[in-house]
Amino acid sequence: MTTEQAAAWGATGDHSPLMNNYGSPPRLFVRGAGAELWDDGGNRHLDFLCGLAVTSLGHADPAVTEAVANQAAKLSHTSNLFANEHQAPVAEKISELIDSGPGQVLFQNSGAEANEAAIKLARKYQGRGRHVVVSAMRSFHGRTLAALAATGQPEKHEPFQPMPEGFRHVAWNDLGELERALSPEVGAILLEPVQGEGGVNPADADYLRGVRTICDERGILLMLDEVQTGFGRTGEWFGFQHAGIVPDVVALAKGIANGMPVGAIWARDDVAAAFVPGDHGSTYAGQALALAAARATIARYEELDAPALVRDREAVLRARLAELDGVDHVRGQGLLLGIELTDDARAGRTGPEIARECLDRGLILNGITPTALRVAPPFIVSDDEIDEAVGIIAAVLDSPTNSNEETA
Repeated sequence: MTTEQAAAWGATGDHSPLMNNYGSPPRLFVRGAGAELWDDGGNRHLDFLCGLAVTSLGHADPAVTEAVANQAAKLSHTSNLFANEHQAPVAEKISELIDSGPGQVLFQNSGAEANEAAIKLARKYQGRGRHVVVSAMRSFHGRTLAALAATGQPEKHEPFQPMPEGFRHVAWNDLGELERALSPEVGAILLEPVQGEGGVNPADADYLRGVRTICDERGILLMLDEVQTGFGRTGEWFGFQHAGIVPDVVALAKGIANGMPVGAIWARDDVAAAFVPGDHGSTYAGQALALAAARATIARYEELDAPALVRDREAVLRARLAELDGVDHVRGQGLLLGIELTDDARAGRTGPEIARECLDRGLILNGITPTALRVAPPFIVSDDEIDEAVGIIAAVLDSPTNSNEETA
């Protein structure tokens, strides 16, 4: 751990007050504005990761900041024994944007909790004997035990065995294999429209339409994990809308409140009715301070026409990336893109090592696989900022260094 990393981690001597769950942080950020962040040394960085696709309006959006400040001065929390002024309006707006018929919302605090709630809802709705959830290999649904069990990454399961029962994983984008995995015990299928943490892998529209047909034929719930893809990130309000399908349950979080911890599940009315008082709960979920941020954030998305803005910004970013030597291809949707690098451009480096070299030059992104980078810039990113970011990537690819020596 370098001196700078120790300071960022709050370490004194060889001891840190924080568990080493996230490794040693390479930066301590203290201020943000739009697509920019500044660390405690005053160094400016372009943020093309948005806290993992969270701050879609950029940092310190004035409307969201004002809403949070005003709400904090008024009322932060009362628990779900009581209502607050933002719950119904935010739930109604989510249903309106999902546009899949009558539905209801249950607020949570995070994406993992949203998926956990969705899994419980599916079990309650389908009843005993139809508890199995099928999801995809390389998927990521969170780190609670049930959400982790649904995650199709066996290496993440191993330290926590035995995992909860009732989960199966099938090849991504393979309708035939999914259908062969179905049995009378299967009550739900859980999929991401674009696998984020798994490598930025979009689902084929025909695949999602085929899954919807199978679910209709067999009485299986189609549950879509829109935690990373929701609220305009893919160029539609939700990723499933690219395929023109109607889900039964949708899990939400990340971009819903531009940095405040809010998650939610939406379910069509008859499915939502399976939950009765006492079935599920969370002390902080849907509290006034967080939902004030969500309400202001969604209003800003609508003012900006977020899906159209994202499609415009995507076109510019893809065009700039296509000009780079060393980029094999760009995949993804909207402003959730994976940049696959050629072997020559990587020059023996991994995606995470190249991401660290970009960070050292003032650009925040991440290495999503050994051969690819993930970018998820804010919707308000400018042409000049896109040019600057792509220029940094180009400089890193053109000047291979020994990342291990720099970060030791």
